[in-house]
Amino acid sequence: MKVLLTGGGTGGHLFPALAVADALKKILPAPEILFVGALSGLEATAVPQAGYPFRGLPAMSLPRRFGFRLFRAAIANLRCVLRAREIVESWKPDVIFATGGFASAPVLVAGWLSRVPVVLHEQNSVPGLTNRIASRFAREVHLSFSSARCHFPRRGHLRLSGIPIRETVLQGSRSRALRLFRLEDDRRTVLVFGGSQGAHRLNEAILDALPRFAGRRDVQLVLQAGQKDYPWMLERCRAVQVRTWVRPFIANMGDAYAVADLVVCRAGALTLAELAATGRPAILIPYPHATANHQMLNAEIAVDAGAAVLLPDSELSGELLGRRITELLDQPRRLRLMSIQAVRLARPDATERIVSSIRRFGEGTNGQETRPVVERVRARPRKVQQGSHVSP
Repeated sequence: MKVLLTGGGTGGHLFPALAVADALKKILPAPEILFVGALSGLEATAVPQAGYPFRGLPAMSLPRRFGFRLFRAAIANLRCVLRAREIVESWKPDVIFATGGFASAPVLVAGWLSRVPVVLHEQNSVPGLTNRIASRFAREVHLSFSSARCHFPRRGHLRLSGIPIRETVLQGSRSRALRLFRLEDDRRTVLVFGGSQGAHRLNEAILDALPRFAGRRDVQLVLQAGQKDYPWMLERCRAVQVRTWVRPFIANMGDAYAVADLVVCRAGALTLAELAATGRPAILIPYPHATANHQMLNAEIAVDAGAAVLLPDSELSGELLGRRITELLDQPRRLRLMSIQAVRLARPDATERIVSSIRRFGEGTNGQETRPVVERVRARPRKVQQGSHVSP
């Protein structure tokens, strides 16, 4: 069976697709897998590193304001549709699996024109434009949040499955993390990251909060800075007597979660799924400019379940963030309860459900249900290594 996967631009779109690819490779005798994405996206480097063939398109995200850049992006994406059609016609996939984002739009149009079955995955509580449009011709749409249901024009093919997570995240090791990040076993660890590209505002706040921990021998921090902020953060951390480990990007996120007693992060859907799967309590700071404020909606689900604490971006400061971290670290029983609630939000069979769907349509069974039976969405939402630095 030949499976074409598309989606990317950010880790939230890419990593679920990689998790599905890894699963397909294990259960199919000889699956043929091809990724198609944007040359400018994270997928252009991450997919080859993961060992999968990749073909890039010069796709561009559409700006929200009318102007020359909008015209330029529209022309570029029309050309991408023609190139994607050539790829689809020559490679002849049995099924297309898409995780959304502007990078997947040309491929989805090409798949529709070539009558290739399409299976979609939507990570967020408010779906993106690409998936909303593509859902009209997709065979199935797999959701992470039941609240996303109302945004789709068709409902009968929606499935509540969760987010596929790579095994490297699920198989993290605390002992390995202590060696890798050069941490001390008797200290409590705070993991801070703002996504695959970093988050400047979050970086500023945690650096302003560091002096609060000066002199404390029971706290250490692991910081993912992002490429742009890394040199600046490295210099700032060296000037404060707090044990920190700083990197532009943490490739071993499974190990980072395994060693973390508390996580400070944005509220992307993939991040929340990873927190649930690994049982990590968190301080969530939703990105305020996300489409339709979907990160705030994502975060509210974890907060309502008691798995996280919300800190709105509009209230974010070093003083307040430092106080929230201190309050939680000084309440180990509360952290344990938050961890239990986080695990209850997890959907560990998400990858299995989506792979089952891909197999059904790719093998030409006309979408007849096979085990495991995929849960249909109900109307009511389900509640519930570059250089590093270690400072003393």
